[in-house]
Amino acid sequence: MVLLGTLINGLCIIIGTVLGLIFTNIPERMKTTALQGIGLVVSLIGIQMAIQAENIVLILLSLLIGALIGAGIYLEDKLNIIGERIERKVNKKGKSNLTEGFITASLIFVVGAMAIVGALDGGLRGDHEVLITKAFLDGFMAMVLTTTLGYGVIFSVIPVVLYQGSIALLAVQINKWLPQQVLDGFINEVTAIGGLLILAIGLNILNITKIKIGDFLPAIFIFIPFYFSYSFLM
Repeated sequence: MVLLGTLINGLCIIIGTVLGLIFTNIPERMKTTALQGIGLVVSLIGIQMAIQAENIVLILLSLLIGALIGAGIYLEDKLNIIGERIERKVNKKGKSNLTEGFITASLIFVVGAMAIVGALDGGLRGDHEVLITKAFLDGFMAMVLTTTLGYGVIFSVIPVVLYQGSIALLAVQINKWLPQQVLDGFINEVTAIGGLLILAIGLNILNITKIKIGDFLPAIFIFIPFYFSYSFLM
């Protein structure tokens, strides 16, 4: 089953969120410390991913153009509006960090080497080991994030399943027309872009910066045609 790993990943996020909601009665100072710990680890993950970059120029162009597009259409603001609308419908009695939890968890779970490589393995070889490993990691992270950012984390299941599921389904056919060397290079570079976004998340969690990460999301999609055009022209 091509989508087995993706479905297990989504299930673990749901379970982790539920466990996080159960263990919410934690002193505020402990939540703050836990969130700072998450911020440090997320920053480290981002740095480790980002340093894999080999073609800095393409990454820079993708980030700049993607950010201009995102800022031009007010992407982060629109994501916040969507989150706030869901929040009003789901929780009419009070406020929560639904938007922050949703965006933060979605980026952490979606952007990364394991998401791409795992989905490709599932589609190309029917091997779900990477995604199942990622599922347990995401489930634990979802539990910790939920205790600090609220129930909005559970909505990250939607982009995770759509993103990884789409890659897995496309990967069923991708090996018929894409050279393995080009594919390996693409995974490496797009992981580096993801690492920069993950690093930005970590810095925001630590209150060092206030980067509008949502505005940078188009960079990932801008990078795809850039990379493949560059690869086939060189």
